[in-house]
Amino acid sequence: MAKGKNNPKESKKIQDLKTSHKNMDGSIMTTNQGLKVNDTNNSLKSGERGSTLLEDFLLREKITNFDHERIPERIVHARGSGAHGYFELYESIEQYSKAGIFTDTKRKTPVFVRFSTVAGSKGSTDLARDVRGFAVKFYTDEGTWDLVGNNMPIFFIQDAMKFPDLIHAVKPEPNKEIPQAASAHDTFYDFVSRTTETLHNQIWVMSDRAIPRSLRMMEGFGIHTFRLINEKGESHFVKFHWKPKLGVHSVTWDEAVKISGADSDFHRRDLWDAIEAGEYPEWELGVQIVPQADEFKFDFDLLDPTKLIPEEMVPVKIIGKMTLNRNPENFFAETEQVAFLPGHIVPGIDFTNDPLLQGRLFSYRDTQLSRLGGPNFHQIPINRPVVKTHNNQRDGMMQMEIPKGQTAYFPNSLSGGCPHLAKMAEGGFHSYEERIDAKKIRTRSESFNDHFSQPALFYRSLAKWEQAHIADAYTFELGKCNHKHIQERMLWVVSQIDTDLANKVAKGLGLEVPKSIEQPINQAIGADAEVKKHQPPKKKNYLDAAPSLSQANTKFESIATRQIAVLVAGGFSMKNFKEMQNVLEKEGAVLKLIAPHGGEIMSDDKKSHKVDAAIMTTESVLFDALYIPGGKKSIEALMKESKFIKFINEAFKHCKAIAVDDEGEDLIKDTFVSKYREDAAVLINKDPKNFVNAIAKHRNWDRMEVVKNIPV
Repeated sequence: MAKGKNNPKESKKIQDLKTSHKNMDGSIMTTNQGLKVNDTNNSLKSGERGSTLLEDFLLREKITNFDHERIPERIVHARGSGAHGYFELYESIEQYSKAGIFTDTKRKTPVFVRFSTVAGSKGSTDLARDVRGFAVKFYTDEGTWDLVGNNMPIFFIQDAMKFPDLIHAVKPEPNKEIPQAASAHDTFYDFVSRTTETLHNQIWVMSDRAIPRSLRMMEGFGIHTFRLINEKGESHFVKFHWKPKLGVHSVTWDEAVKISGADSDFHRRDLWDAIEAGEYPEWELGVQIVPQADEFKFDFDLLDPTKLIPEEMVPVKIIGKMTLNRNPENFFAETEQVAFLPGHIVPGIDFTNDPLLQGRLFSYRDTQLSRLGGPNFHQIPINRPVVKTHNNQRDGMMQMEIPKGQTAYFPNSLSGGCPHLAKMAEGGFHSYEERIDAKKIRTRSESFNDHFSQPALFYRSLAKWEQAHIADAYTFELGKCNHKHIQERMLWVVSQIDTDLANKVAKGLGLEVPKSIEQPINQAIGADAEVKKHQPPKKKNYLDAAPSLSQANTKFESIATRQIAVLVAGGFSMKNFKEMQNVLEKEGAVLKLIAPHGGEIMSDDKKSHKVDAAIMTTESVLFDALYIPGGKKSIEALMKESKFIKFINEAFKHCKAIAVDDEGEDLIKDTFVSKYREDAAVLINKDPKNFVNAIAKHRNWDRMEVVKNIPV
């Protein structure tokens, strides 16, 4: 073939790579007005640890363009579920905050909560491996307070300037719009491996926290360090925590994949059904308080949103409880139109100079202007405060009120000076007077440089089964990457967290962990002069373990709302079923009859029972535990349907509790269950109370080594 001609046999991957290289023309980054940019990674601050400045036109341009990329669907947190409820304060913390919601124990503050996934579109599955949004709107007597957080206590990035880059990296790749609601692809790990500040949040996403069993069984966090201000004007730093009364529980990745096919609305349906059944979800609100004088006492920076404060170092003080007791009347009008803004606070709560928080204060309002049609989105019923509002704002798109009077300015005399300014004694908001004496500079504090210590602490603190799930998750995610250099760079950065973890992942990928990497990491830290200065140091061990980080140490007290699959056919034992039903339903569990067909079936006492699901229309992954009540005729019928065997094997593989009575033993003879009678969560002809205890433990993770090679 002549030189210079295209080779028709050349692989498509090589052709695609050549095409992508056409963009590598040495062009210099500029603003939309052609101004050359020397730093697109750090917002402009008043000092390294100072607040972000309003004059930062580079930040505003970058964030504004990002915020307006989609209409009307949210760019992130598009898929969500919401519910109404209320918050009650257990005890006043007036020594820390003057906010009425934190001082008045007689109040019952209305709330609306929206849970969401981050990366996927509105039509994606509930069970994606992802961070979950946990946003709470408090309709307080002093105005609306929005606590806009996630189910993980830290975030991927340290400065809001990097948010568009993070989301662009994790979203479907723009050339082919693949993959949906998934981080397992090249662009995300190319970004993560070169931006190691992401590693802490990223290892949480590799953990079981990223695939919760239920929205009702996950924690919530305010992420940022905020301030509480008391009547004396004194400041304390605070981290906010939501602790679910049902404990923190997850599903396995294998289940998540199958649930996505069997019921992609699994979390949404679970939340709705629980509230409709009167099993109201509850979370306790906790605070970690740090005195202003202790700002620099830790080995990490309180203003760094990629760091948590271990509960073993600063205990969480439980101060109140939130209950969700009412589903929305209309999904679009409420769940879809609700607008959360971190900038919505009340007197007694204030911001810190966390550079991610500072950027969010601008970005969220900008986003709502695009999504909800203009500046009057606060007039939409779900967004209205419970107190009357008075100001000189007027007109605009979607104006739904009719302001009266001649004046719309301040000061005035024609309207008697109204609305007048509130004094502090009248509840007027007053920002904390923090002393600032710094250079105007585009960088970040070197105290943010430690990117390995907290991911390592998280991994060390987990149970063996949780660590195994993380290794499997990394292996799966990196196995989906097509570029070897990205896989190797990720293996190197993971090895900085934990050598054993990196080796396990490398084995699964068929690679070796590199001893070093050639390309510099953390180009996201700043301009050329800053890159070397901000390379992350080796990990430190300031705490051997933080047991509070492990789901193995969550609550295992209740089986309320747990879904129990009962495998039955005509002639099932009513005596056994009734005895089990009485015990389980007394504890709040929900029993569902799964039969060879729909309609109704007869028990051995000739009574008719409605079938909840035919075996061909459901899957074991939709249930928390499995019960087989026996009855000779019933078991004979079940043995003729092969999917019942698959159903049992799958429940066993996923480490769930299984109870069997009498002739039910014949059905499990051809399953893996019969081989492991010593399993603590396999109960044959045992007291139903033992079954309750096994379900309450969520899973018997000791079974993992036994079941890992079981084909289902």
